[in-house]
Amino acid sequence: MNNPTDNSSSNTTYRLVVLDMAGTTVADGGLVDRAFERAAERLGVEPGSADHAAKLRYVRDTMGESKISVFRHLFGTEEAARQANTAFEEAYGELVDGGLIAEVPGARKAIEELRAAGRTVVLSTGFARVTQDAILDALGWRDLVELTLCPADAGGRGRPYPDMVLAALLRTGAVDDVRHVAVAGDTAYDMLSGSRAGAGVVAGVLTGAHDREALSANGATDVLGSVAELPGLLDARERRA
Repeated sequence: MNNPTDNSSSNTTYRLVVLDMAGTTVADGGLVDRAFERAAERLGVEPGSADHAAKLRYVRDTMGESKISVFRHLFGTEEAARQANTAFEEAYGELVDGGLIAEVPGARKAIEELRAAGRTVVLSTGFARVTQDAILDALGWRDLVELTLCPADAGGRGRPYPDMVLAALLRTGAVDDVRHVAVAGDTAYDMLSGSRAGAGVVAGVLTGAHDREALSANGATDVLGSVAELPGLLDARERRA
């Protein structure tokens, strides 16, 4: 753990980097849609129906939000939401085990570059821990970063709340000022989470769910083609500082 009062990396302003997973560092090939369809069918939502289409559209619109929160909205009761969430996580895990997942091109290299520059890197997700671990195992990323976080690790509140970003700061001790945190994600909810936490950099990437307009409208300080550009962005900002 880094000492927040240690000035040995004084030239490294953004010493904590919190990265989203699906859509930002991880390419899941539409697995969220497929897992939701399986989960919805188990709860009696007829495939091809108007209800199914509306629910799937809401899932897409709220990419990045904690999945249990999404299901609470869609299914109304806590019991139904938990049933849907369990079914979704099981379906997603089955699909991940089928090999239908990969890194976003250049993501691992970017993470390694960030760490080589003295930055602490945290991977965060709106999925449950069991699903996050399945993704990490599928990619061989268990030891790639210092810390991984899911909503349960931050008191149960996922994005768009700032909790996971702040949990990353508290757990790593990497910085003593939220302005020295950089956040990157592919959704409006990632941008809201980072900006509400007070992060100095909130970078949107165009490899996932939301477009440039949505990212900018919800707090992005920068919009990048992909996470592969993040090390260069942070280096450039620090040179200008």
